[in-house]
Amino acid sequence: MSTLHEECGVFGLRVDGIRNAAACAYHALYALQHRGQESAGIAINDDGVITSHKDVGLVSEVFTPQVLEDLGPGDMAVGHVRYATTGDKSRVNAQPLVINHVKGSMVLAHNGNLTNAAELREKLELSGAIFHTTSDTEVIAYTITGARLKAPSIEAALSAAMDSLQGAYSLVLMSARKLLAARDPNGFRPLCIGILDGGYVFASESCALDSIGAQFLRDVEPGEIVVADENGLRSIRDHCGKAPSSLCVFEFIYFARPDSAIDGASVHEARLRAGAFLALEHPVQADLVVGVPDSGLDAAIGYARQSGIPYGMGFIKNKYIARTFIAPGQKAREDKVRIKLNPIASAVRGKRVVVIDDSIVRGTTSARIVGLLREAGATEVHMRISAPPFLHPCYFGTDVDSQDHLIARDHTVEEIAALLGADSLGYLSVESAHKLANGCRCTFCDGCFTGHYPIPVPEAREKYRFERRLSQASARNTET
Repeated sequence: MSTLHEECGVFGLRVDGIRNAAACAYHALYALQHRGQESAGIAINDDGVITSHKDVGLVSEVFTPQVLEDLGPGDMAVGHVRYATTGDKSRVNAQPLVINHVKGSMVLAHNGNLTNAAELREKLELSGAIFHTTSDTEVIAYTITGARLKAPSIEAALSAAMDSLQGAYSLVLMSARKLLAARDPNGFRPLCIGILDGGYVFASESCALDSIGAQFLRDVEPGEIVVADENGLRSIRDHCGKAPSSLCVFEFIYFARPDSAIDGASVHEARLRAGAFLALEHPVQADLVVGVPDSGLDAAIGYARQSGIPYGMGFIKNKYIARTFIAPGQKAREDKVRIKLNPIASAVRGKRVVVIDDSIVRGTTSARIVGLLREAGATEVHMRISAPPFLHPCYFGTDVDSQDHLIARDHTVEEIAALLGADSLGYLSVESAHKLANGCRCTFCDGCFTGHYPIPVPEAREKYRFERRLSQASARNTET
């Protein structure tokens, strides 16, 4: 866990045959690839018949031209890209899930992390449910289908299921005739609505709408269920207002693409503001400001503008390196940062450099970045971080795990600077983090910085990792 990861991105489309739903889903998932690079999947609804394909890998690897052709055109689609925070990294945990039950079929894609997944799963297993994955998404699917046995419609079943679900979830569901989107009452993870040729689109970020030419309509509100069917778009607001809005602030700092807008605020502008706040809070005498690609670049521009120190390109990023990069052996793993990022020696040589990055987790990557700048000839390296220090686990879909992995937990800022080899280090304050998203219609969850969570969490001392208990139980069963 030397760098941060977010769980996934979701997408849904209902176009009534005007567009090729599979092709639209493919392009949208490409735009959401930054949210998950371990697996990808698409399910197509062609007049009630559901066809799906999913596998481990990037979108371009999973969906060849032949696979897209075999999926068929269809008039509805659900897509998903995944990074595992709950569940093993395997094809069986890839989404979307396709569920066939006595009242029909359902397709489900999920972004987030349930805090009561283990309790719900145990209850379901005791009632006879058989699970095929270690993902909390299957728990959501069982909860919805169980409610569907008594409910008059899929949207009524979803609303009933939300009474039992706790934690973070932005969902896209598809039945034979309807496409639905839902967001947990706290709104931990983003979800938006677009219009395309008279049809409707749901996506984790607005950049996915742009990629297929859809027009942004609005965000799904926390607690809201939105239904797109033959009668148009309608909203169910039974769960709205039941909890304070608590969007993950790290969506603006790191996760979302800078060309996206979330809950009324521009991600790009938020990162510029982060850099400006950093310059005010942690000024320094320097010759050049550089950003660590990609999410550090906007903050670096903001720092340069506020401080008056010139901005420059300090690193070139290898665009062909992703999380699928295989590092055989310890030496190769240590060199991964050098392969991914290369400093521009002519730009930094002989200069006092301010380098802006989005976060420090363990500190290994940051130390390597500082080392690269010094090797390239920088006389001073001052590191500035466009987020507060991570001190606590996240329970809502960000891969900030045990406190044992967090360098800021056991070291002062000065000690961390020394460990990184930096001349100075400055973090964004929590107060400034809450001011990043100018015009945002929400408040933020900052639990990973402050330890104050908007809802009860499973354990106070360490993140409750649902799949660990499953893995331990599986191991015990094998031994016996």
